[in-house]
Amino acid sequence: MSSALHTALADTGTSANEVKLIQGAYRRLLRSIKVDISPEDKREIRRAYELAVRAHRLQRRKSGEPYILHPIAVARICACEIGLGPTAIVAALLHDVVEDTDITLDDIRDQFGPKVTRIVDGLTKLDGDLERDNSPQAENFRKVLLTLLDDVRVVLIKMADRMHNMRTLGSMPAHKQLKIAAETAYIYAPLAHRLGLYAFKTEFQDLCLKVQSPEVYKDIARKLDETKRERNRYISDFLRPLKRLIDPTGIPYRIFGRPKSIYSIYQKIESKEVAFEEIFDLFAVRVVVDVPIKDEKQTCWQIYSLITDVYQPIAERLKDWVSQPKSNGYESLHTTVIGPKGRYIEIQIRTERMDDVAERGFAAHWKYKGVTGQADRYEPWLDSIRDMLDGGNADASLFLADFKTNLFAEEVFVYTPDGDLVNLPKGATALDFAFSVHSMVGYHCQAVKVNNKLVPMGHELKNGDRVQVVTNKNQRPKEPWLKMVVTGKARAKIRSSLKEERRRRGEDGKEELIRKLGHRKVNFDQGVEAICKHFKYASRVDLFYALATGQLSSTDIFREFDVEAGQLVLKPVDEPVVEIATTAPKPVRRPRKYLSEKPQLLVHGEPAKQYDYSFATCCNPVQGDDIFGYLSGTNKLKIHRTTCKNAEHLLSNYGYRVMPATWGTQVDKDFVANLVVKGIDTGRGVIQELSSELARTAGVDIRSMNIQGDEGYFECSLALKVANTDQLAIAVRALEALDMVTSVMRVE
Repeated sequence: MSSALHTALADTGTSANEVKLIQGAYRRLLRSIKVDISPEDKREIRRAYELAVRAHRLQRRKSGEPYILHPIAVARICACEIGLGPTAIVAALLHDVVEDTDITLDDIRDQFGPKVTRIVDGLTKLDGDLERDNSPQAENFRKVLLTLLDDVRVVLIKMADRMHNMRTLGSMPAHKQLKIAAETAYIYAPLAHRLGLYAFKTEFQDLCLKVQSPEVYKDIARKLDETKRERNRYISDFLRPLKRLIDPTGIPYRIFGRPKSIYSIYQKIESKEVAFEEIFDLFAVRVVVDVPIKDEKQTCWQIYSLITDVYQPIAERLKDWVSQPKSNGYESLHTTVIGPKGRYIEIQIRTERMDDVAERGFAAHWKYKGVTGQADRYEPWLDSIRDMLDGGNADASLFLADFKTNLFAEEVFVYTPDGDLVNLPKGATALDFAFSVHSMVGYHCQAVKVNNKLVPMGHELKNGDRVQVVTNKNQRPKEPWLKMVVTGKARAKIRSSLKEERRRRGEDGKEELIRKLGHRKVNFDQGVEAICKHFKYASRVDLFYALATGQLSSTDIFREFDVEAGQLVLKPVDEPVVEIATTAPKPVRRPRKYLSEKPQLLVHGEPAKQYDYSFATCCNPVQGDDIFGYLSGTNKLKIHRTTCKNAEHLLSNYGYRVMPATWGTQVDKDFVANLVVKGIDTGRGVIQELSSELARTAGVDIRSMNIQGDEGYFECSLALKVANTDQLAIAVRALEALDMVTSVMRVE
């Protein structure tokens, strides 16, 4: 760091220790660069670093540390964990200067050229106020995607930026942590998967779980740590006979066991409805071979053959992504075998090249471009994003929802009549296929044949289907088509066509309104705005369409408006006649219990009495749950649990409507909590045992009970009236202690 820069930092109150910290972070960044860089590249990185230090010299993060440590850390993640080159490192160092300081894009262009400027611009958040009903997060993400099509490094740097923010989230207020985690889980983790950044996706999911369900995260992490020694011993025993078979082949290889992520274990607990102790596949074994590209497929199958000579494979769990890679470039051979003690063990077999692509995804595929055709696998996906962006969807939240459907985890592989392979998300329909072939094929789709059999357009496709589209030039998309498709491209194209048809039909309504307002000498623009506002039309197109289709008439309009000085003004509303009562009504005396019925809440740290609030029925919060408030369009505040199934969508799309909420004083009110209890029907009277145990141990009342079962098994849905989460926890423990009960889960 130059002496002048050192002096500038000292003048802002940066301590000598902090200056050393900044210098150390910069040196670690330089050491982490994996690609070869020229002396000119080094000078460029140095200039970007010094500019960023000067620009951010007055800023500090929520943790109190100098802000410049953040862009340095982001640049280091880009260099070390993604493997990006000098241009991306320069852009990462500068990614916040335009948004947060007085440095402009013109300054960046003058010093670093157009390429870096385009990337920095793509990473800069939107300026100015946005419409209340539009999501700033969604608008910002759409802007990033526009730049993605020009330079993929924008999204990769954005990933690094989000990763560092997630790793350092602890210094943020709890409600901010929830918003950032929800946005990450909703869009960034799926996007990391789609770009093939497996390590990022896994860490994103773990960090989100740590924020959204901290107790669950801590519990699984603790149990993983407690079982680590036993797990390592089991892995050693499992690998020993495999090594004895593979070593004599002379194939260079690495073989190791790695624990599954905390989030994936949590998913298994939730989906299988079992306890941690009942999950045996807590780790996966990976075999990575180092062979020439021409020998890759043969060698992977050779290793598979050796493994299945030792352990019994489960045939239906074989997944061959070596012969047919995933659309995000992922290649690997997966199998599950029965190991010692009858445990199921997943084994992944791949080459060093495949492992590189699996870990770094889109960032790694350029390395092999021209050798394996990796780059081409992303083109159809990028084309679909172009199609969605070209659709001109004004609603950013709708656009984001469409885009999210393109981040699918599972795929189906279908074929055209000529035998060309088409990848689609699982759940895609025949109409999705038509739009994936070409937009015009989708527009004019009249019928679809699957395996030579005529099917409805909404027919769900399966692996191996051969699909043929019958077109008709007179066919046009219809509103019901939106319910027949799942892909973002199809939805965007259908909406675009419907919007254009709506605009075209609305021309007749527009001409009529021009005539009617012209006769009365009303200013057209003012008149249209007044009519839209009064009749609550979102746009002029909607108003003109309503006039053209008879939903609104000029008679309706002039029944509500007068004309004054060439402008439309609303007619005065007659005041209702109010009869004055001769005697004052008696005040309604509410019972004391009613007055304390609503729990005391704090919103933004203040009593929530000023809000018209209620508890969301989708998640039924109980006093003691972590909660947040969502302000609806009608200014009513809904209180949700942070683990609510709708929380991720609300927090990520409408964070600006979310308010931090906490419980205030304990009140005399019962809450409803829903449980699902599963177990073995011993024939001793399940209903009586469950209800008596709840009454005896937890002292709770049962609001409703629905039980069903057969052949020695029962499942009981319980709605309990509880005072708080402590009483609910006692009830759950009491039920779990019963011999007949195998699992107890709280449900939404």
